[in-house]
Amino acid sequence: MGPNTRHGWRLPPRGTARRGTANTQARRRPRRIGPPARGDLIAGISVALVLVPQSLAYAELAGLPPVHGLYAAAMAPIAGALIGSSPYLQTGPVALTSLLTLGALSPLATTGSATFVAYAAILALLVGVARVLLGLIRWGALAYFMSIPVVTGFTVAAAVLIVGSQVPSLLDTPTDSDNPARAAFDALSSPAEWSVAALLVGLAVVAVVLGGRRISALVPWVLIVTIAALVASRTGLIDIAEIGTVPSGLPPISLDLPWEAVPDLIVPALLIALVGFAEPASIARKYAAADRQEWNPNREFIGQGLANLAAGVAGGYPTGGSFSRSALNRMTGARTRWSGAITGVTVLAVLPFADTLSALPTAVLAGLVIVAAISLVDLKPFLTYWHYSKPQFLVAVPTFVATLLLAPRVERGLLIGIALAFVVHLWRELRVDLRTTVKDGTLYVHPEGVLYFASAPMLETQLTALLAENPTITRVVLDVHRLGRLDLTGLMALRGFAEQAQSYGVNVEVHDVPDHARNRAHRVLDPICRVVTTEPD
Repeated sequence: MGPNTRHGWRLPPRGTARRGTANTQARRRPRRIGPPARGDLIAGISVALVLVPQSLAYAELAGLPPVHGLYAAAMAPIAGALIGSSPYLQTGPVALTSLLTLGALSPLATTGSATFVAYAAILALLVGVARVLLGLIRWGALAYFMSIPVVTGFTVAAAVLIVGSQVPSLLDTPTDSDNPARAAFDALSSPAEWSVAALLVGLAVVAVVLGGRRISALVPWVLIVTIAALVASRTGLIDIAEIGTVPSGLPPISLDLPWEAVPDLIVPALLIALVGFAEPASIARKYAAADRQEWNPNREFIGQGLANLAAGVAGGYPTGGSFSRSALNRMTGARTRWSGAITGVTVLAVLPFADTLSALPTAVLAGLVIVAAISLVDLKPFLTYWHYSKPQFLVAVPTFVATLLLAPRVERGLLIGIALAFVVHLWRELRVDLRTTVKDGTLYVHPEGVLYFASAPMLETQLTALLAENPTITRVVLDVHRLGRLDLTGLMALRGFAEQAQSYGVNVEVHDVPDHARNRAHRVLDPICRVVTTEPD
């Protein structure tokens, strides 16, 4: 071969790009962004106008004073835009992460207290550290780790709890319960204390935002209802409960926190880091597929981790990616990650004037949270699981029920769901199905499943039973090409069966051993029975 050939193929002359090389290298290089485009500026500001009232509402859901939602809304999008993979993903306070925060912190401190606020900042920092580390060690595949039935059961239950948590504010009835279901029950059982005005305002917010989105998703209906309610409250047109003092000024950057609480927050932080990443991951994947662009979960983990670190340092709480704000970001012209940074800077510019939001009715915030949660209440998947897979139905429903019953410690419901998913998986993996035929004194056996340490004893028992059921056979042919995996324990089980068959005067042959187990199968089985392996392609 000449200097310009390799493995028999002629290489292009030096300096000539090979076909596909530039595209391949472009896909492998981290996406660089230039200066913000006009679309990024418009999109970033548009999202910020929606994020400001939403962040106040989600902070209340998390049990925090509303201003801490603004702190997270300002800092998280800026930090998340530094290295994230998706140009559209908008980071900040979201409903599900807010509920998880409430569940993690309510057993440790009184909601709304200074201690609760400090713990929320620590929780955000721990979530940030976990996500950054997961991204750096390239464990982004954990975004796909939880089974869909678990996520469905947990998400729907969480949405129900989120709606329930807003009932007291919607009816303007006081409650001192941290359990959303209990708070909703207490409020609904005291009709004499309901405020009709607050109820009408909250329902109007829900109706305008949901109905307005059907008219045009580009119109900032959230901002419109917020401004209208704020004006009505300040001019005395409505007289209902307000959110109260919202301090003006930039976020108080500090790490002077009660770090002794870290051991109590590690497990909730890990759960939020993983569960809270499911939403931004699905958003980023969806839009990457639509634009035929690459999406890197490891970079997204790091970006979301940086967002949470920034939120924690600024006195905020754990953040995530928002479906509605990301969709608005894309529709209003965003093209790069600059749009997220512009959103954060815009919220930051609002903070010196945050006190103007003090007269905002709490019923408005309740309506905004309910709007966000309603979209998550989807019962159709449960019917699908019942129709196609009863075991998966029996994972989703108990997860749903456990999450409701264990509120506000909703993360425990999620852990129960994960445990159930593993039990169902192991139960299914224990089964090795056998198809058998008998012809001319030969028993042909076609096992299907996964042969490993847990399923091997059951397979050996089944094969031994087949010998007893067919006393006239002199030969057994095991076709193992449908076994998903053959580890050493599985091969030893086959060897044990072959030895037992020999004692009955029956010869055993193992056919179509897959390539990955070929060498080991010969070493383990050749002394006892004949092994016929498939040749690699």
